[in-house]
Amino acid sequence: MGPLAGFRVIEIVGLGPCPFAAMVLADLGAEVLRIDRSGGKAMAFPDPSADFLGRSRKSLCVDLKSEAGRDFVLTLCEKADALVEGFRPGVMERLRLGPEVCRGRNPRLVYGRMTGWGQEGPLAKTPGHDINYISLAGVLGAIGRADSAPTVPLNLVGDFGGGGMLLALGVLAALLERSRSGEGQVVDAAMVDGAALLMAPLYGAHSLGGWGPRGTNLLDGGAPFYDAYETADGEWLSIGSLEPQFFAELCRQLGIDREGEPHPMDPAGWPALRERLSEIFRSKTRADWVAQLGEAEICFAPVLSMQEAIEHPHNRARGTFVEVDGRAHPAPAPRFDRTPAATPVSAVAPGEGGDEVLEQWGLDADEIASLRQAGAIA
Repeated sequence: MGPLAGFRVIEIVGLGPCPFAAMVLADLGAEVLRIDRSGGKAMAFPDPSADFLGRSRKSLCVDLKSEAGRDFVLTLCEKADALVEGFRPGVMERLRLGPEVCRGRNPRLVYGRMTGWGQEGPLAKTPGHDINYISLAGVLGAIGRADSAPTVPLNLVGDFGGGGMLLALGVLAALLERSRSGEGQVVDAAMVDGAALLMAPLYGAHSLGGWGPRGTNLLDGGAPFYDAYETADGEWLSIGSLEPQFFAELCRQLGIDREGEPHPMDPAGWPALRERLSEIFRSKTRADWVAQLGEAEICFAPVLSMQEAIEHPHNRARGTFVEVDGRAHPAPAPRFDRTPAATPVSAVAPGEGGDEVLEQWGLDADEIASLRQAGAIA
């Protein structure tokens, strides 16, 4: 099931963005085979089903440093549509599994590469993490309050939004192009590039001189009508009344008379308006505000914890989360009316897949026995 049913992808297992890309492809129906390294370091999960990024695919442990293991991966490449890997530049080449070698065995193969800094450039081979990549892209410096340090936006911008999601998109674009040309190609996805791309509209505003220091702008908490406010019970509400009609309804709901006040878009009036909104929202609990504002057209929502999000009636109605072996997973997205994605399947332990996986990829019993005897697979 899913729009990518029938496509085969090899995932050379890494951390963070590459597994996220593989999860997205598997969610959409691709048959993704995880290649875990025999004896390699892996993130330990007491229960593999808690590894949500590893869901919906089988795994084989392969000794990538052995000749037999390398030849086995190249054999899989002959049968695959795409391969994704997330090592530093040069690692796959040292394993003699770089794009030239793999695509030499299958010119139609799309070879997706996920790095932090990219395949070339002064920083290409230096270590880093999400926080470093989004710093260099100008993202981290733009997030947070004017009078405080930058706010780390989890690892959503570099690892997942600017990294894994764009790797998945790049692989899909290359597969689409292959349907016309018949040729695969290399996709170079870098988190610093992707994080910068996510900032495109803000860089547009910056080019016009319309984006100021952190925490002083329309969308970064600088504007009092686009911010989060604490309620009487220590919970929070998010307000996004950017458009005039929404701001007017917000004022009406809160009993605020704006006559004689500066225009809402005039930053000179923001401190006084923020103080007033803060005082009003602290007068009632979050539940009281949700009950009062109901479906009022002001663009608001309660700020929920993860557990509250799982249980919220809207998310339940849409199936935003699905239960898999007793755990609430974010459901596959986006949705398709003709080829819907299947419910995800819990991740398996490294190497759990066995003969069934190998047979699905076209290996017979003698070939499987030979691979095990040579130590290529565990």
